[in-house]
Amino acid sequence: MAKYNLLPEFLLKEGVCKKDNFFQPEKISAEIITKVHTPEYYKRLIHLELDKKEIRKIGFPLRADLVTRGHYIIGGTIKGCEFAIENGVALNIAGGTHHAYADRGEAFCLLNDQAVAAQYLLDKQKASKILIVDLDVHQGNGTAKIFENNSNVFTFSMHGAKNYPFKKEKSDLDIGLEDGTGDAEYLSVLKNTLPLLLKKVQPDFIFYLSGVDIVKGDKLGRLACTLEGCKARDRFVFETCKTHHIPVQVSMGGGYSPNIDIIIEAHANTYKMAQEVYFL
Repeated sequence: MAKYNLLPEFLLKEGVCKKDNFFQPEKISAEIITKVHTPEYYKRLIHLELDKKEIRKIGFPLRADLVTRGHYIIGGTIKGCEFAIENGVALNIAGGTHHAYADRGEAFCLLNDQAVAAQYLLDKQKASKILIVDLDVHQGNGTAKIFENNSNVFTFSMHGAKNYPFKKEKSDLDIGLEDGTGDAEYLSVLKNTLPLLLKKVQPDFIFYLSGVDIVKGDKLGRLACTLEGCKARDRFVFETCKTHHIPVQVSMGGGYSPNIDIIIEAHANTYKMAQEVYFL
């Protein structure tokens, strides 16, 4: 999508980021990926051997460059975790591929970046209890299924109740919002949930999926939040993480407004809020 090129340009132009704030990800290894994704699926994926039904569920043609891109997305999320541990927060302009299951891709997601990164942190003993805060408008079904039996990862998804996926998995906590939910209700639910979750789960690392498809008019969303409401959401998440001294890695997730300017502004606001909360 165009937003992946336009967003960094916008952040530089607006002075939100400087060139040395950006980092180049590395292509992550098969060994790390197959700690989450099954070796059979991974092998068939990299050799472009998925069948037509599997490709149809993914939603775009299966190409070598897109598979390679998925490796770099995970690399960016893992490297972002390292930066977050050092600085409190780090953001991946791409990522948020939460519909990818261990054994299959789905809905534009080939490999699950935050799931692989979470398992990496656990394996490397860089974290012992992880909270995934998924605020994309769509339930993080792949992530929920991957960690359904893993007590070291707590999955929280707040999403449109009647939106895709229509057959949802069971996260550790799911909150389904009705069509047309706006700023006041959305923020009230979040503010009444996240602090209690931190008290209950006691995470030492947080993954935040900051999809902006909650904004009214999004082509794939059915909620009615404003840009300001989405911005307030991001500020609250960052302030809560910082107050509790918990590092947070952010992946951008969805944003499908018919107006590209709205998508860029909404995603840029996530960066602005991270900058204001952590570095100003």
